[in-house]
Amino acid sequence: MPTALIVGGGIAGPVAAIALAKAGYDVQIVERHHRSADGVGSFMNIAPNGIDAIDCLGLGDLVRAVGFHTPAMAFYRHDGRRLTRDIPFDRGTGKGNTTLNRADLYTALREEAESRGIPVHYGKALAGAETDDSGVTASFIDGTALRADLLVGADGLYSSVRQIIDPLVDAPRYLGVLNAWGYIPDYPLTDAPGVIRMFFNRKCFFMYTQAPTGGLYWYANPPRSERPFSENLYGGEQWRAEMLGLVEGDASPVKDIIAATPDLPAPFTNCDLPKVARWHRGNIVLVGDAAHAASPTSGSGASLAMEDAITLAKCVRDETSIASALHTYESLRRPRAEAIVAQGRRNIKGNTAGPFGSRIRDLLISKKFGRDPEPMWTHRHHIDWESPVSVLSQ
Repeated sequence: MPTALIVGGGIAGPVAAIALAKAGYDVQIVERHHRSADGVGSFMNIAPNGIDAIDCLGLGDLVRAVGFHTPAMAFYRHDGRRLTRDIPFDRGTGKGNTTLNRADLYTALREEAESRGIPVHYGKALAGAETDDSGVTASFIDGTALRADLLVGADGLYSSVRQIIDPLVDAPRYLGVLNAWGYIPDYPLTDAPGVIRMFFNRKCFFMYTQAPTGGLYWYANPPRSERPFSENLYGGEQWRAEMLGLVEGDASPVKDIIAATPDLPAPFTNCDLPKVARWHRGNIVLVGDAAHAASPTSGSGASLAMEDAITLAKCVRDETSIASALHTYESLRRPRAEAIVAQGRRNIKGNTAGPFGSRIRDLLISKKFGRDPEPMWTHRHHIDWESPVSVLSQ
């Protein structure tokens, strides 16, 4: 039986492991953090295309159970006026959108992998990897080593595996805004639960959604022209005061939501990876953010990673060699991934448009999401596990 080693136990890693196991591989996962890191992280959305992908592995219900259904989205001006009606996510897809805590998702996925007989090794940081004619040997900082036919880098934006494939690879690109977020355990909103409500405030884009149980999740893009060092990012009351200053004078509900948030975590920088020159070398390959990180404003990062995982497994299942499988995988995935990364950057430019640009943006949004809008192009992606993989079919 061929073997695979997955580096990274976040989202892409466990999905890739389960998919490769279904394709006939003996798989192990290594995760640099210890289990004590579980619980760290913000919330996220799994779009209809992500749900479609993991339904190939029977994981759709697991993901839905971890989060809550977000049936639609709506856009608003800074004065609270609607730009659109509630726009259904499942139009043309039938899959809908799910909102959940990031940590809850990767914990559930790892536990599912382990329940399927896939071991997960915690506290194992990659030191290096060497390829030869018969496979890959990965070495770790603790002095141990593991060998496999295939090594999959699912280790995120600051991937160690990506550095091994190409030591000269460009660093992630800072996009001029921060990712701020918060959670209110029980907030008295009268709006329909689950709908993602997005506000183009004058100085700071803001969105929120509320679970049926009352918990409210919010996300914002405060502008910061120079990329701050992580030690200069702070949360708490000082950060609350800054956030409130950014929305002062806006008539949306944003100010009240920020004021009611019990604990404001520190924001983090909004970065992407516009183009990674090499996705694979020898029997080493990248999936998810390690290959093509999109800004969170794309709403597609995790869903893209899930698509990668399923497609990679189909390629190694159907191609005659790992080398040809990795070539086919990259050919299938790169154009779509890079287009969504570009879309994420365009979204930020729209979110931070000035007075004139914002008027054009509002008109375009109102027109695009009119009376009977088509489903978003990013969501219209289907993977058929049973069909043979083919570049021509994409």
